[in-house]
Amino acid sequence: MRKRLVITALCLLSALGAHAQEVSDINDYDLLGVNYGVTFSQMQFNPAQKQAWLFNPTYISMMYTHYLKMFDYMPYFGYQLGIAYGKEGYRFKENKETGRIYSIEGATEAVMDVVEVPFLAHFHFDAAHFIIMANAGLYGGYRRTIQRSGPNVTAGLERAFAQTDRQAEYGLQGGVGFGLIFNPVELHFNALLRYSWSSIYEPDSSPSIYNQYYYRFAYPLDVNITAGIHFQLTKRTGKTSRYLKRQAKEIVIKGWEIEHDGTESQDRKESGDR
Repeated sequence: MRKRLVITALCLLSALGAHAQEVSDINDYDLLGVNYGVTFSQMQFNPAQKQAWLFNPTYISMMYTHYLKMFDYMPYFGYQLGIAYGKEGYRFKENKETGRIYSIEGATEAVMDVVEVPFLAHFHFDAAHFIIMANAGLYGGYRRTIQRSGPNVTAGLERAFAQTDRQAEYGLQGGVGFGLIFNPVELHFNALLRYSWSSIYEPDSSPSIYNQYYYRFAYPLDVNITAGIHFQLTKRTGKTSRYLKRQAKEIVIKGWEIEHDGTESQDRKESGDR
């Protein structure tokens, strides 16, 4: 009995020692964070139009991140799910060849508020206090409001959508970034590209000069620069308490089996001698 207790104690000390030596292990952990940033917007128009980047100083998102190990071995993957509020739009400038400034509903500039829900595949490479990140995936969104400006905006549409405007949208989103880690807080800095697959208006089917040759559309293209603070919801590095308990149990069972097998071997030997 005393021998068994000694073996058990040694096994437990071994498990704790292994835990102290392997604090660099990255767990499958969770984060919840808030990001704030700015947006630079343009549109992919057909036919192409002269544009300037439209700067918007408000982009806010709340993101849940879950890290996981692929094949239960490679701790570089995860996913992100969240909700974001930002702006998109366009600003036309003069075409020097024609001297003309393009407009939509008489507006040479428009800003739309957008709420979106992204779902992204996430890649990360960790050091003790530094992380490199990349993500890519899809999003769905809704254009809530619009504000048009210009010398000839159609009356009644200064702050209203036209019947031919599309408010629902969806598309592709992805980016790269890095983070600074001060457990249990992480500071993330990201550059995100967002490309909508939903035109801001229904294609114009009227026999205009453009539609004799072009299928008209306008897809938003935005670049977001963000900084965020994220809180670790579960343990980031080292073995979790659950893992340590399981490991200690396995070591104790293995130690008992070794002792038990040794005792049986000795008993069989003594029986044979008799």
